[in-house]
Amino acid sequence: MAYTSIEICAGAGGQAIGLAAADFEHAALVEIDPHACATLRENRPDWNVCEQSVLDWDPSPYVEGGIDLLAGGVPCPPFSKAGKQLGHEDERDLFPRALELVKALKPRAVLLENVRGLMDPVFEGYRRGILNELAEDYWAEWRLLQASDYGVPQLRPRAILVALRHDIAHHFTWPVPRPDAAPTVGSTLRSLMAANGWEGADAWADKANVVAPTLVGGSKKHGGPDLGPTRARRAWAAIGVDGSTIAESAPLPGHKGMPRLTVQMAAVLQGFPDDWAIVGRKTNAYRQVGNAFPPPVAKAVGDAIAAALRAADEEAILRTQTSQRRPRSRRSSLRDSHPDGDRASA
Repeated sequence: MAYTSIEICAGAGGQAIGLAAADFEHAALVEIDPHACATLRENRPDWNVCEQSVLDWDPSPYVEGGIDLLAGGVPCPPFSKAGKQLGHEDERDLFPRALELVKALKPRAVLLENVRGLMDPVFEGYRRGILNELAEDYWAEWRLLQASDYGVPQLRPRAILVALRHDIAHHFTWPVPRPDAAPTVGSTLRSLMAANGWEGADAWADKANVVAPTLVGGSKKHGGPDLGPTRARRAWAAIGVDGSTIAESAPLPGHKGMPRLTVQMAAVLQGFPDDWAIVGRKTNAYRQVGNAFPPPVAKAVGDAIAAALRAADEEAILRTQTSQRRPRSRRSSLRDSHPDGDRASA
């Protein structure tokens, strides 16, 4: 059976794609960026996209019907090593709002993701505070998951928070890494690099036989259409990719030197489906991709949450059936068999 979800800070749909593949039906996706909303609507016209700030979004229409999962990728700059790591002092910190929505919606499960930096020791107290906020109604745990362990051709560690109601939590187990190695940059992008007839595509792909470095998306305050700061660009150059800018198209015949990634190439390295269109000009489009939660990781965690929900539902059904079949006490049976049972017991 399908379970219902609401996603905040939905972005270009990375988490939404993965959760849909895990059989969650999206009751609403909340996103403030108009370009990301256009991407969601372009690819899934039937999804209920709420184009507004999560601070202004009203959850009350969804309270009565009940929601199985509240999910989201709240802004990462407050915790990113590329920023100042201001945490709760950063105006972009939306974890407090996410906790408010948990209290309002009372979902059966919660899934929130963020950058690797949130797992740094400096934020231990912050993470503990979130767990304490949830503790009355939920079991909750932080884990660091590596995207390449789940089939994504990229070294992209993500901080994941999963919380489940106490009556469900004992059914949950974290997803295990896939046994096969993640695909390489070359094997993933070979056909896209050759799309315009570049003769060097095969030779380039053979050399780019490693998993990609982390894609850096930038924020609205900083960052443009490139593959990140100097250190990140050096990592890309080591596998034969020019990270200074994002290309408009694949290399043409006769291209010399290192190729650049297009937005589509970056999206594929992020684990998006080949046919997922990213709407917007280059800077806005690449920012959507670079900030996304890889769909295969979202699916893996979503599958684990859905399995816990199903197991809890099956357990509740079995408990009800057992209760209905439980034999009545001997005294009740004797009273029912006496024609004046009620008076006899009076």
